[in-house]
Order: sequence, then structure tokens, then C-alpha cells
Amino acid sequence: MEKNEAMTMSSAASRPGLLAPLAAAVRSGALPALRLVEESLRRIEAARDLNAVVAVRPAAALADAEHLDAAVRGGADPGPLAGLPLLVKDIEDAAGLPTTFGSLLRAAQAAARCDGVISWRLRAAGAILVGKTNVPEFAFEGFTANRLFGATGNPWVRGFSPGGSSGGSAAALAAGLAPLATATDVGGSVRIPAALCGLVGLKPTSGLIGRDPGLASPDLNGHGPLAATVADTRLLLGILVGPVIGDPAALPRWRPDPRPVPGRILSAPSFFAGPPLPATVEVAFRVAVDQLSDVLGARLEHVELDEIFPEGYEASDWFRIVGVEQAYALGRDVIDREAERLDPVFLGYMRAAFEVTLEDHTAARRRRYRYTRELDELLGTDAVLVTPTLTVEGWSADGLLAGRTAAGLPGWVFNTEPPNLTGHPAISVPAGHLPNGLPFGLQIVGPRFGDWMLLDLAEAWETGAQWPLVANGCHQFGAADVA
Repeated sequence: MEKNEAMTMSSAASRPGLLAPLAAAVRSGALPALRLVEESLRRIEAARDLNAVVAVRPAAALADAEHLDAAVRGGADPGPLAGLPLLVKDIEDAAGLPTTFGSLLRAAQAAARCDGVISWRLRAAGAILVGKTNVPEFAFEGFTANRLFGATGNPWVRGFSPGGSSGGSAAALAAGLAPLATATDVGGSVRIPAALCGLVGLKPTSGLIGRDPGLASPDLNGHGPLAATVADTRLLLGILVGPVIGDPAALPRWRPDPRPVPGRILSAPSFFAGPPLPATVEVAFRVAVDQLSDVLGARLEHVELDEIFPEGYEASDWFRIVGVEQAYALGRDVIDREAERLDPVFLGYMRAAFEVTLEDHTAARRRRYRYTRELDELLGTDAVLVTPTLTVEGWSADGLLAGRTAAGLPGWVFNTEPPNLTGHPAISVPAGHLPNGLPFGLQIVGPRFGDWMLLDLAEAWETGAQWPLVANGCHQFGAADVA
């Protein structure tokens, strides 16, 4: 992408979201929720080859929609997401559907009897559960493929992956299959698929959204909004925030803290001492950062890795924590006994995790605090750090990176892991397309509890960027499209 091909910013009005107008039409009675659910089910069926949605509850969803429409006719207000079809990532419980974690080990799992934290909050806001979205096995990889359901394609370029682990949700949103889909993030699982599918993905400050204690590595893991627009991301964040029973690190309350536009923009190609960026990614990043600086009228500073983490950063620390905790959550006996039923890439990671010593695991957990302090000191209260969300151009649907002969992605591909270790908020926003047709994602990391500042910044970027709301050839899920 040459500079004259890149998106330019303008003084146009902020782009409205998709969710609020749809829900308003349902609340007013102008658009029946039943029609929305019928349309979502139709689109899901028509896009079966995308393999983004792995389970549906058509009869129950239609009945829920009829009940909601009757309530509206009776004068009730179902909430800010009234009647919107909802897809839930298949590592989260949603009443009436099984939670398989994309694993043959859970293929016979009974339907969940209760909603998980996020499913409950979204349904309490009026959303209607339609189905579950695909994930890599136990949500551990950056590509979405498993031996239970197969691989999910990217609606922009079908042979490529939508990323992971929230790849099924991102692919469904980018293909216009539903207006709502949930996502979690332990190492980039919101931001990676947001980047590869042309969406906005926010990993909030740790503790802002209470964590489900059942998630692997809950102190690094959490839920985050994934949407087509910044306005929708902001709306969802407002619905999802709040503590959870059983989460000792959840904030008791949070109010948006309006902050000025950042006074400094720090840019770095990577958090890791890995290979240099491919030329196409480097050009896309340079163009986007320069434009962001122009939009904000803020000073641009290029920083090196040793300026971000002056005392050094060990790229394996994320795996020493998350990999180990995932492996022990499953159990060595299960992994050994069920090895033939596990995805080979996932199995390799789990076996490697058992080789991590207790000393290395605890040392990595201690270093988290140093990384947090160093990033706090770097950003202060008025700076953001901008990187490419990913340091490569994408990978195949089955997780094969160009130039490599085996599936599985090296850690230096993801600029997303460090904010999970430090707890800082990070957002990925669309910033044009690469020559292979995939979207390019720009990651912006802000001061802790500066989530609202990140959203304001993202909105300023979006005002001029006006990225496509769905992939080429797909139809957005808006009132005019389902009327």
C-alpha cells in the first residue's frame, strides 16, 4: 500500500454505530425482532462454507424473538440491544447450547444450563442467542481450526485465517451473519481477528470487565468488545463492564474518565526482537502512524524495544504463564491419554508447557509487575504506543505461515501479548488493506484505565477512515438490509 493509496482523514462527522439504530427500531415496533433472527439464521445457513458458526438454536431463538416482540407491543423496553441476534464464542456458556472448546474431548458435552457472565449481560440487555462460533482447540491458537468442526475461513480472502482465538466471531461479524458476537482475549484473541477481519477489537484494562473464573489464566484473560464500528464498541463496553462474583481483581465500579487526546504518540514495529517487518506491513504501518499523528496533532516518537522495557523483556513469559496454566488445567494424565484426539499443534504446546519449571513459571509471574511498571512509566497519562497488531501479512486457515512447513505460529507474530501481561488497554483498528487483500490492523496501547481515551482516539481515526463495515461481497446487518 503506497502512501497515496492509504486512507486519509477528514473532518467528517463521527460514524454512527450499527447496533443502536437496529435496537431502536425493534423497541419502537418498526422492526420485529423475529425478522432479525430469521435473517440471521438465513445468512448463517447460506454461509456454512465459511464455518464461522458451529451450532444454532433456531426454534428457541425464534420463540425468544416472538416473546420479545410481544413484550414490546405491551409497552416493555427490552434494553439497549433489543432483539439483536447474538453469537457466543464456543468457550463461553450460553444456556441451551453445549460448550465444546473446539475439542473432540468435549464433543458430547451436554447443553449448558445457565449463561456465562457475558452471555447473561448481553441477553439481559435484550440480545437473542442464535448460536455459537468456532474456536481453535481450547482457544489456544491464533488461527481458528480444530478437529471437531474444522477450519474457519476469512470472509475477505477465504484461503486465509480470520485469526484466533475469537476467529469464528470475527468472521461472522465481517460476513454480516449477525450484529453481535462475543470474544475473549488472553494474548490477543480479540485484537488478532479484529485486525485480520477489518473490525474494531478492544482488550480493556484488566479488571474492567469481570472475568469468568472458568477461563484459563483468568488474571490475564478477559472479555472484550468486537464490532464493526467504534460507536458499537463503546456501546458494548458500557454494557459489559462491572464486577463478577468470584473475580478478586475485578474493579468494583468504573466510570468513563474523559481524557484529552494523547499529547504523544510512540511507535514501535514490534514488542519483540524478531524478524523485521515484511516490506508490505512496514509500509502500511508507517503510513498509518504518520496519518494518526496528523489527525491528533500530536508529536510522533519512534521507540526501540529497550525503551519500552529498559530491563529487558522475555518473549517466552506469556507462554510460561498461560501455556502452563492451560496444561495443568487439563491435566497431564488427560493430555497423555487423549493425545490422539487432540490437535497436533495444541498437543505440542501442552507437552512443551509441562517442561516449564516451577521456578521459570513463578519468575515470569514476578516479571509481569516489572513490565507493568515500565509500561506505566513510558506512557504516563498522556501517551499511547502504536504498533502493527500483527507483524506478518496473515496465515492460512489451518495456521500455516508463509515460509514455514508446519502449522503453528511463533510468538513474535503477535504484538498483542504484552498488554495482557501488563493489564493495559489495547485496541486494534482497521488501517487499510495489504496487497494480499487482507485488512491491516493498527494496535494502540494506552495508559491503564485510559480505555475511554483509546475509544475517543479510535473514533477520531474512524471519522476519516470510514472502513468497510463488512467484507467485500457481504452485506452488513443493518435495518435497511433486513427490512
